[in-house]
Amino acid sequence: MKQQNKAYLFAIFAVLCWSTVGSAFKLALNEVDFINLLFWSVLVSLTVFTVFVTLRKEWTFVKSQSFKEILSSAVLGFLNPFFYYFILFQAYDVLLAQEALTLNYLWPVVLVLLSIPVLKQKISFLSFVAILISFLGSFVIATGGRIFEFKFTNAYGVALAAGSTVVWALFWLVNVCDNRKESIKLFMNFVFGFVYILIYGIITDTIKSLSLYGVIGVSYVGVFEMGVTFFLWMKALSLSKTTAKVSNLIYFAPFISLFIVNLTIGEEIKTATIVGLILIIGGILMQRVVGKVPSR
Repeated sequence: MKQQNKAYLFAIFAVLCWSTVGSAFKLALNEVDFINLLFWSVLVSLTVFTVFVTLRKEWTFVKSQSFKEILSSAVLGFLNPFFYYFILFQAYDVLLAQEALTLNYLWPVVLVLLSIPVLKQKISFLSFVAILISFLGSFVIATGGRIFEFKFTNAYGVALAAGSTVVWALFWLVNVCDNRKESIKLFMNFVFGFVYILIYGIITDTIKSLSLYGVIGVSYVGVFEMGVTFFLWMKALSLSKTTAKVSNLIYFAPFISLFIVNLTIGEEIKTATIVGLILIIGGILMQRVVGKVPSR
Protein backbone atom coordinates (compact mmCIF):
# COMPACT_ATOMS: atom_id res chain seq x y z
CA MET A 1 0.00 0.00 0.00
CA LYS A 2 1.29 3.47 -0.91
CA GLN A 3 2.28 5.73 1.95
CA GLN A 4 -0.38 8.33 1.09
CA ASN A 5 -3.08 5.64 1.07
CA LYS A 6 -1.91 4.54 4.52
CA ALA A 7 -2.20 8.15 5.64
CA TYR A 8 -5.80 8.28 4.39
CA LEU A 9 -6.56 4.98 6.14
CA PHE A 10 -5.25 6.19 9.51
CA ALA A 11 -7.07 9.51 9.07
CA ILE A 12 -10.37 7.78 8.25
CA PHE A 13 -10.09 5.59 11.36
CA ALA A 14 -9.40 8.70 13.46
CA VAL A 15 -12.36 10.57 11.98
CA LEU A 16 -14.66 7.60 12.58
CA CYS A 17 -13.54 7.38 16.20
CA TRP A 18 -14.03 11.11 16.80
CA SER A 19 -17.42 10.88 15.11
CA THR A 20 -18.70 8.65 17.92
CA VAL A 21 -17.65 10.76 20.87
CA GLY A 22 -20.71 13.03 20.86
CA SER A 23 -22.89 10.00 21.51
CA ALA A 24 -20.28 8.46 23.83
CA PHE A 25 -20.14 11.58 26.02
CA LYS A 26 -23.90 11.69 26.34
CA LEU A 27 -24.25 7.98 27.09
CA ALA A 28 -21.40 8.08 29.62
CA LEU A 29 -22.97 11.09 31.34
CA ASN A 30 -26.10 9.01 31.85
CA GLU A 31 -24.00 6.79 34.14
CA VAL A 32 -21.56 9.21 35.79
CA ASP A 33 -21.39 12.94 36.48
CA PHE A 34 -19.02 15.11 34.46
CA ILE A 35 -16.34 15.18 37.19
CA ASN A 36 -16.10 11.39 37.35
CA LEU A 37 -16.21 11.14 33.57
CA LEU A 38 -13.24 13.51 33.47
CA PHE A 39 -11.29 11.77 36.25
CA TRP A 40 -11.70 8.19 35.04
CA SER A 41 -11.42 8.88 31.30
CA VAL A 42 -8.20 10.87 31.82
CA LEU A 43 -6.84 7.97 33.90
CA VAL A 44 -7.68 5.56 31.07
CA SER A 45 -6.02 7.87 28.53
CA LEU A 46 -2.91 8.24 30.67
CA THR A 47 -2.69 4.44 30.79
CA VAL A 48 -2.95 4.32 26.98
CA PHE A 49 -0.21 6.92 26.56
CA THR A 50 2.02 5.10 29.06
CA VAL A 51 1.67 1.91 27.03
CA PHE A 52 2.48 3.76 23.80
CA VAL A 53 5.56 5.45 25.25
CA THR A 54 6.73 2.06 26.52
CA LEU A 55 6.12 0.26 23.22
CA ARG A 56 7.84 3.05 21.27
CA LYS A 57 10.77 2.99 23.74
CA GLU A 58 10.53 6.73 24.37
CA TRP A 59 11.18 6.85 28.10
CA THR A 60 14.61 8.33 27.34
CA PHE A 61 12.88 11.37 25.86
CA VAL A 62 10.65 11.62 28.92
CA LYS A 63 13.62 11.54 31.30
CA SER A 64 15.70 14.03 29.27
CA GLN A 65 13.16 16.86 29.38
CA SER A 66 14.29 20.23 30.63
CA PHE A 67 12.60 22.15 33.46
CA LYS A 68 11.20 24.58 30.88
CA GLU A 69 9.63 21.70 28.92
CA ILE A 70 8.11 20.20 32.06
CA LEU A 71 6.74 23.63 32.99
CA SER A 72 5.24 23.87 29.50
CA SER A 73 3.51 20.52 30.08
CA ALA A 74 2.16 21.82 33.37
CA VAL A 75 0.49 24.69 31.50
CA LEU A 76 -0.64 22.54 28.57
CA GLY A 77 -1.96 19.85 30.90
CA PHE A 78 -4.07 22.41 32.72
CA LEU A 79 -5.60 23.64 29.46
CA ASN A 80 -6.03 20.13 28.03
CA PRO A 81 -7.15 17.68 29.30
CA PHE A 82 -8.17 19.30 32.59
CA PHE A 83 -9.86 22.63 31.84
CA TYR A 84 -11.00 21.87 28.27
CA TYR A 85 -12.88 18.69 29.17
CA PHE A 86 -14.01 20.15 32.50
CA ILE A 87 -15.97 22.71 30.46
CA LEU A 88 -16.87 20.49 27.50
CA PHE A 89 -18.34 17.66 29.58
CA GLN A 90 -20.54 20.15 31.40
CA ALA A 91 -21.72 21.50 28.05
CA TYR A 92 -22.69 17.98 26.95
CA ASP A 93 -24.42 17.47 30.29
CA VAL A 94 -26.86 20.36 29.74
CA LEU A 95 -27.11 20.63 25.95
CA LEU A 96 -28.33 18.24 23.29
CA ALA A 97 -25.39 16.25 21.93
CA GLN A 98 -25.95 17.72 18.46
CA GLU A 99 -25.72 21.27 19.84
CA ALA A 100 -22.58 20.67 21.92
CA LEU A 101 -20.66 18.84 19.20
CA THR A 102 -21.45 21.34 16.44
CA LEU A 103 -20.69 24.42 18.56
CA ASN A 104 -17.37 22.83 19.53
CA TYR A 105 -16.27 22.91 15.87
CA LEU A 106 -16.11 26.69 16.09
CA TRP A 107 -12.64 26.50 17.66
CA PRO A 108 -10.60 27.14 14.45
CA VAL A 109 -12.45 30.44 14.08
CA VAL A 110 -11.67 31.37 17.69
CA LEU A 111 -8.05 30.42 17.02
CA VAL A 112 -7.86 32.92 14.16
CA LEU A 113 -9.28 35.66 16.40
CA LEU A 114 -6.86 34.86 19.24
CA SER A 115 -3.89 34.78 16.87
CA ILE A 116 -4.47 38.48 16.14
CA PRO A 117 -3.44 39.74 19.62
CA VAL A 118 -1.25 36.76 20.60
CA LEU A 119 0.72 36.19 17.37
CA LYS A 120 0.23 39.73 16.01
CA GLN A 121 -1.33 38.35 12.86
CA LYS A 122 -3.47 40.41 10.52
CA ILE A 123 -6.58 39.08 8.80
CA SER A 124 -7.98 40.12 5.46
CA PHE A 125 -11.50 41.35 4.78
CA LEU A 126 -12.43 37.96 3.29
CA SER A 127 -11.10 36.21 6.39
CA PHE A 128 -13.28 38.47 8.50
CA VAL A 129 -16.30 37.58 6.34
CA ALA A 130 -15.50 33.87 6.78
CA ILE A 131 -15.40 34.34 10.54
CA LEU A 132 -18.78 36.08 10.50
CA ILE A 133 -20.26 33.19 8.49
CA SER A 134 -19.06 30.66 11.07
CA PHE A 135 -20.33 32.74 13.96
CA LEU A 136 -23.68 33.06 12.23
CA GLY A 137 -23.77 29.27 12.09
CA SER A 138 -23.10 29.01 15.82
CA PHE A 139 -25.84 31.57 16.47
CA VAL A 140 -28.30 29.54 14.40
CA ILE A 141 -27.53 26.45 16.49
CA ALA A 142 -27.55 28.30 19.81
CA THR A 143 -30.98 29.83 19.14
CA GLY A 144 -32.46 26.70 17.58
CA GLY A 145 -32.97 28.61 14.34
CA ARG A 146 -34.88 31.47 16.01
CA ILE A 147 -32.12 33.99 15.31
CA PHE A 148 -34.34 37.07 15.46
CA GLU A 149 -35.78 36.18 18.86
CA PHE A 150 -32.34 36.15 20.52
CA LYS A 151 -33.44 33.34 22.83
CA PHE A 152 -30.84 30.62 23.40
CA THR A 153 -31.88 26.98 23.79
CA ASN A 154 -29.72 26.89 26.95
CA ALA A 155 -27.62 30.00 27.56
CA TYR A 156 -25.41 28.33 30.19
CA GLY A 157 -24.72 25.33 27.97
CA VAL A 158 -23.98 27.53 24.96
CA ALA A 159 -21.56 29.58 27.07
CA LEU A 160 -19.79 26.38 28.15
CA ALA A 161 -19.54 25.06 24.59
CA ALA A 162 -18.25 28.43 23.36
CA GLY A 163 -15.82 28.60 26.28
CA SER A 164 -14.39 25.20 25.38
CA THR A 165 -13.44 26.52 21.93
CA VAL A 166 -11.48 29.36 23.56
CA VAL A 167 -9.61 26.93 25.82
CA TRP A 168 -8.79 24.60 22.91
CA ALA A 169 -7.56 27.52 20.79
CA LEU A 170 -5.35 28.74 23.65
CA PHE A 171 -4.03 25.21 24.08
CA TRP A 172 -3.09 25.07 20.39
CA LEU A 173 -1.31 28.43 20.52
CA VAL A 174 0.81 27.26 23.47
CA ASN A 175 1.31 23.78 22.04
CA VAL A 176 2.59 25.02 18.66
CA CYS A 177 5.51 26.73 20.41
CA ASP A 178 6.62 23.43 21.99
CA ASN A 179 8.95 21.45 19.70
CA ARG A 180 8.94 18.14 21.59
CA LYS A 181 7.64 14.92 20.04
CA GLU A 182 3.84 14.88 20.06
CA SER A 183 3.71 11.55 21.89
CA ILE A 184 5.87 12.91 24.71
CA LYS A 185 3.81 16.08 24.95
CA LEU A 186 0.57 14.08 25.08
CA PHE A 187 1.92 11.81 27.80
CA MET A 188 3.18 14.71 29.91
CA ASN A 189 0.00 16.76 29.38
CA PHE A 190 -2.10 13.90 30.68
CA VAL A 191 0.21 13.31 33.63
CA PHE A 192 -0.35 16.88 34.77
CA GLY A 193 -4.00 16.86 33.72
CA PHE A 194 -4.62 13.80 35.88
CA VAL A 195 -2.85 15.42 38.83
CA TYR A 196 -5.10 18.50 38.51
CA ILE A 197 -8.35 16.52 38.37
CA LEU A 198 -7.15 14.27 41.22
CA ILE A 199 -6.48 17.31 43.40
CA TYR A 200 -9.87 18.77 42.46
CA GLY A 201 -11.58 15.48 43.24
CA ILE A 202 -9.89 15.17 46.64
CA ILE A 203 -10.71 18.76 47.63
CA THR A 204 -14.36 18.48 46.57
CA ASP A 205 -14.74 14.80 47.55
CA THR A 206 -16.45 14.06 44.24
CA ILE A 207 -14.59 10.98 42.95
CA LYS A 208 -16.87 7.95 43.11
CA SER A 209 -16.69 4.27 42.17
CA LEU A 210 -18.28 3.25 38.88
CA SER A 211 -20.99 0.86 37.79
CA LEU A 212 -20.27 -1.61 35.01
CA TYR A 213 -21.84 0.68 32.42
CA GLY A 214 -19.92 3.58 33.91
CA VAL A 215 -16.65 1.69 33.44
CA ILE A 216 -17.56 0.96 29.82
CA GLY A 217 -18.46 4.61 29.20
CA VAL A 218 -15.33 6.19 30.67
CA SER A 219 -13.12 3.55 29.05
CA TYR A 220 -14.55 4.28 25.61
CA VAL A 221 -14.10 8.02 26.06
CA GLY A 222 -10.59 7.58 27.44
CA VAL A 223 -9.47 5.31 24.61
CA PHE A 224 -11.24 6.71 21.56
CA GLU A 225 -11.63 10.43 22.29
CA MET A 226 -8.47 11.16 24.26
CA GLY A 227 -6.19 8.20 23.66
CA VAL A 228 -5.59 5.98 20.64
CA THR A 229 -7.27 8.37 18.21
CA PHE A 230 -4.65 11.05 18.74
CA PHE A 231 -1.96 8.58 17.68
CA LEU A 232 -3.99 7.55 14.62
CA TRP A 233 -4.27 11.19 13.60
CA MET A 234 -0.58 11.87 14.28
CA LYS A 235 0.35 8.83 12.18
CA ALA A 236 -1.86 10.04 9.33
CA LEU A 237 -0.23 13.47 9.37
CA SER A 238 3.27 11.98 9.46
CA LEU A 239 2.59 9.66 6.50
CA SER A 240 0.81 12.20 4.33
CA LYS A 241 2.73 14.18 1.71
CA THR A 242 1.02 17.34 2.97
CA THR A 243 -1.21 17.91 6.00
CA ALA A 244 -3.87 19.39 3.71
CA LYS A 245 -4.39 15.99 2.05
CA VAL A 246 -5.77 14.50 5.28
CA SER A 247 -6.67 17.48 7.47
CA ASN A 248 -9.85 18.35 5.57
CA LEU A 249 -11.20 14.87 6.34
CA ILE A 250 -11.82 16.00 9.92
CA TYR A 251 -14.76 18.08 8.72
CA PHE A 252 -16.67 14.92 7.85
CA ALA A 253 -16.70 14.06 11.57
CA PRO A 254 -19.51 16.37 12.73
CA PHE A 255 -21.84 15.25 9.94
CA ILE A 256 -21.17 11.58 10.71
CA SER A 257 -21.61 12.43 14.40
CA LEU A 258 -25.11 13.78 13.78
CA PHE A 259 -26.09 10.52 12.10
CA ILE A 260 -24.67 8.48 15.00
CA VAL A 261 -26.35 10.74 17.59
CA ASN A 262 -29.69 10.16 15.89
CA LEU A 263 -29.07 6.42 15.64
CA THR A 264 -27.76 5.74 19.16
CA ILE A 265 -29.36 8.38 21.36
CA GLY A 266 -32.49 9.00 19.36
CA GLU A 267 -32.08 12.76 19.16
CA GLU A 268 -34.07 14.19 16.28
CA ILE A 269 -31.58 16.28 14.35
CA LYS A 270 -32.88 19.82 14.02
CA THR A 271 -32.80 21.67 10.72
CA ALA A 272 -31.14 24.56 12.61
CA THR A 273 -28.30 22.23 13.63
CA ILE A 274 -27.62 21.15 10.05
CA VAL A 275 -27.83 24.72 8.69
CA GLY A 276 -25.64 26.04 11.49
CA LEU A 277 -23.05 23.31 11.01
CA ILE A 278 -22.87 23.95 7.26
CA LEU A 279 -22.30 27.66 7.95
CA ILE A 280 -19.60 26.92 10.57
CA ILE A 281 -17.72 24.47 8.37
CA GLY A 282 -18.25 26.64 5.29
CA GLY A 283 -16.72 29.62 7.08
CA ILE A 284 -13.78 27.53 8.28
CA LEU A 285 -13.10 26.15 4.80
CA MET A 286 -13.35 29.65 3.35
CA GLN A 287 -10.83 30.77 5.97
CA ARG A 288 -8.53 27.91 4.95
CA VAL A 289 -8.58 29.25 1.39
CA VAL A 290 -7.90 32.90 2.26
CA GLY A 291 -5.71 32.24 5.31
CA LYS A 292 -4.04 29.40 7.16
CA VAL A 293 -6.08 27.66 9.85
CA PRO A 294 -4.58 24.55 11.52
CA SER A 295 -6.59 21.39 12.04
CA ARG A 296 -7.14 19.40 15.22
